[in-house]
Amino acid sequence: MSSDDSCLPFQPETLAIRGGRETSEYREHSQSLHLTSSFTFESAAQAAAMFLGEIDGYTYSRFTNPTVSAFQQRLALMEGAERAIATASGMAAIQATMLTLLKAGDHIVSSQSLFGSTINLFNGILGKFGVEVSYVDAANLDDWRAAVKPNTKLFFLETPSNPLTDLADIAAVADIAHTAGALLVVDNCFCSPALQQPLKLGADLVVHSATKYLDGHGRVMGGAVVGSDKLVEQVYLHVRTAGPTLAPFNAWVLLSGLETLHLRMEKHVASAQALAEWLEQQPNVSRVFFPGLPSHPQYALAQRQQKGGGAVVSFEVAGGREAAWRVVDAVQMISRTANVGDVKSTITHPASTTHARITPEARAKAGISEGLLRVAVGLEHLDDIKADLLRGL
Repeated sequence: MSSDDSCLPFQPETLAIRGGRETSEYREHSQSLHLTSSFTFESAAQAAAMFLGEIDGYTYSRFTNPTVSAFQQRLALMEGAERAIATASGMAAIQATMLTLLKAGDHIVSSQSLFGSTINLFNGILGKFGVEVSYVDAANLDDWRAAVKPNTKLFFLETPSNPLTDLADIAAVADIAHTAGALLVVDNCFCSPALQQPLKLGADLVVHSATKYLDGHGRVMGGAVVGSDKLVEQVYLHVRTAGPTLAPFNAWVLLSGLETLHLRMEKHVASAQALAEWLEQQPNVSRVFFPGLPSHPQYALAQRQQKGGGAVVSFEVAGGREAAWRVVDAVQMISRTANVGDVKSTITHPASTTHARITPEARAKAGISEGLLRVAVGLEHLDDIKADLLRGL
């Protein structure tokens, strides 16, 4: 088995197709799928050396598998990173990062507009083990500075955020974190490396829910942590021991997703931009949240930091929950599901789904109203998406 790193000078679109391949002696053109739990050795001495890390090789698929390695190598190349470690889901990636880098008594400064499960992880699981979290307005740099404590070890940032697409200046937040002696971890799920590369802006680690745009078709679960070899090695040792591992089959599916990522994101972004502009003209829509709109409070930052506004459009309808649910119930083509990143457009009511398990006070502070809807714009014809939303609007 050999690794193909001949694509290093290539452009991102080429790396997504040609980078990070693990080939066997059969010289297969497509990435092989290695469905095996373990690997054999030529001798006892070779087995011992591989388990000690003295020589490279594959031993056990909980932590070494050629298909998973290929996915990790390709994603690292696309993010401009030294290394990546794959996990079973995006939440597994965040959990592995936190449990690796933090201990009881440590403090996190986090943006307040987060995916609901991330908030539950921070407040519930990490809180139970003595890790303290302070939440700040992601766009307010003074808030980040003011939240720093002597025991602050990590900044966590989701940009664009779920579901309101709030942005933060990654380079500026990285400077504040590093001045405080802390690391910056950025959730790059909504943009993917096709639209944003946080490591190049100063972030120390990037986490992904590969379930979303990296797959792009709503097929499998997956996650990843990307960054320097030094930091990712620490996360790898946690994953190796604790086992939140990406399955080889899922890695194989995700590799095919990466091959079309840039092409898909171009279409996603173009349709989302047009839909957001159209929604602003609808009489029953009181506000639209999309970084590609001049009305977005961080429009200038989006133009500088991202290659496009993304593919998620959130909007508030007049009439609260009753009106929002009427739109959800009226659609006939758009899928009623909480997932994003699919070729199929999806719609959800965040207050009663993705953020239902956090307190009403936390929802209100995060700006998630009862009239808010989130649409992840797929690859269908834009006219059909508009017509479907009009059934309820």
